[in-house]
Amino acid sequence: MIKGKRIYLRAFEPDDYRLINKWRNDPEINHYLGGNVFLVSSEREKKSVEEKIFDDSKNIYFAICDIHTNELIGFSSINNIDMRNLKAQLGGILIGNKEYLGKGYGKESVILTLHFLFSQYPINKCFTYVLDGHPASIKLFTSIGFTQDGILRQDIFKHGEFKNLLLFSILREEINGQF
Repeated sequence: MIKGKRIYLRAFEPDDYRLINKWRNDPEINHYLGGNVFLVSSEREKKSVEEKIFDDSKNIYFAICDIHTNELIGFSSINNIDMRNLKAQLGGILIGNKEYLGKGYGKESVILTLHFLFSQYPINKCFTYVLDGHPASIKLFTSIGFTQDGILRQDIFKHGEFKNLLLFSILREEINGQF
């Protein structure tokens, strides 16, 4: 368990798939995610969560929980851990419980996830993708110290049109002990 002020990160548990599936199928939540939208059955979600529990070779998944109620409020991940080039992708942060949106829980979860990554791995660089046109995510990553490295033009097809993805990264030397 990785504790913050208001939340903690823990490993996925098999029953987490129920809430994750609910969030994944919510159009309001999916609107600003960087990936494509597709509906996922509860059985497929259950299998996906089980696979994430048992495979940590290049990906690590965390459940984000309220420190006071132990309620699952979202999830985060570290993906594509590349030990040759010492880099990894902050694969996603999702606050699925809408009562927690816009209150800094996403930022706290990113900081905890980065703390885990930089303290447990000799990673030099962490990168992430943000959907162009999502000001809250852009503000979140720049406030933590990420730098926009570029734009992947028309990289995904979502909501009937091509969307740009913004590439952000942070280097170990740039974290200055904040994690």
